[in-house]
Amino acid sequence: MPTIQKSMRIPEETIKELQTITEESGKDFSAITNELLQEAIKMRRCPGIIFNEGVSGRKAGIAGTGIEVWEIIAGYKSVDQDFQRLCSSYHWLTQQQLKSAIGYWKIYPDEIELLMSRNEDRTEERIYKTNRAIL
Repeated sequence: MPTIQKSMRIPEETIKELQTITEESGKDFSAITNELLQEAIKMRRCPGIIFNEGVSGRKAGIAGTGIEVWEIIAGYKSVDQDFQRLCSSYHWLTQQQLKSAIGYWKIYPDEIELLMSRNEDRTEERIYKTNRAIL
């Protein structure tokens, strides 16, 4: 993706926080700042969505649940995109939480579809091949 250089004033305390995150993550300042800015934009566009760090990077999730958006959408697709059936499948979540996941998917479909396809590729045989050195 092409980038554009812009200048902006950032409060000193924010810079300190960014530097701490940079040191903890091992990523450079620009990469962390861009990642956080992109996440902030996505969360603003999709209230109820947060980002969690996982073993394979940061992913969009439903606030307060630990459930990732792609999991909800995989379930939604498995019930032929029937919202009432989705509500029954995830009875412990509110309708608004489920609508947030669906809204995120509609705005960022490529991101969610990629995560779902990666999960479908995880067969028992493939996991064994990948991890046989430690088994």
